[in-house]
Amino acid sequence: MSDQAEPTSFHSLVILGTGYTGRELFRQARAEGRIVFAASRAPETNLKGIPPEQRLLFDLDRADTWEAIPAQADAVWTFPAVPPDTVCAFGEQVVPRLRRLVVLGATSAYDGSPQAVRGEPVDETAPVDRSIARVHGEELLRERFGAIVLRVAGIYGPGRNPLEWIRQGRVGYSHRYVNLIHVEDLAAIILRALEDGTPGDTYNVSDGTPRRWSEIMDAAAARWGTAKPLPADPTAGKRISNRKLLAELGYTLRRPDLFAALEELERKK
Repeated sequence: MSDQAEPTSFHSLVILGTGYTGRELFRQARAEGRIVFAASRAPETNLKGIPPEQRLLFDLDRADTWEAIPAQADAVWTFPAVPPDTVCAFGEQVVPRLRRLVVLGATSAYDGSPQAVRGEPVDETAPVDRSIARVHGEELLRERFGAIVLRVAGIYGPGRNPLEWIRQGRVGYSHRYVNLIHVEDLAAIILRALEDGTPGDTYNVSDGTPRRWSEIMDAAAARWGTAKPLPADPTAGKRISNRKLLAELGYTLRRPDLFAALEELERKK
């Protein structure tokens, strides 16, 4: 009997909408040995740098392009799930021939939930606001078609440095909570959810440490000499809990410390 472990066998992966997160997901999935396809409405324009044989034409508004998605593939939906009629049609025609579907949602779905209003950690039991069009679409895919929904906090990483947001005046000084996740962690969590996530379930994705913008900006001024922006929105924000993600998927964060990650981004500029 050989002492060598059997190589891991993965289903092919299709990334529906290959933007910032999709490109990091493509990189990590290829490194795992997966057969990966990047999909876009304009692959020749939007997918430069990805081998042509791994590009797919996909447009949610064009059902004829859905046929390019391989049977028994895993798929990751990275864009807003709208409009609902088209989302349902995709669910009926495509999802039954997929192995798994992961849908990237936003934690803004929890805005106004009782936990957020009370300032408590917001977990997956909090109600979501289905009056938000994309949230309604995400829930359709989850409830009717067994999609795994990841409710994703603010994404940062190379090319998306929160310190640049501060320098450019894109965020103001406030005590509002912000929840963040490094793109490397997000991509790795997506891959973990495809293997170990429960179909039809929801997982919050953040680094688990809600911080106030004022805390980040004070630290940025002390460490990196950024100017303090003008005061901004006084609303409290929310505190996203990632306990379910860590416990049920057994994931260990690669970038748990925001300030250590920011230091690395600054060094690599």
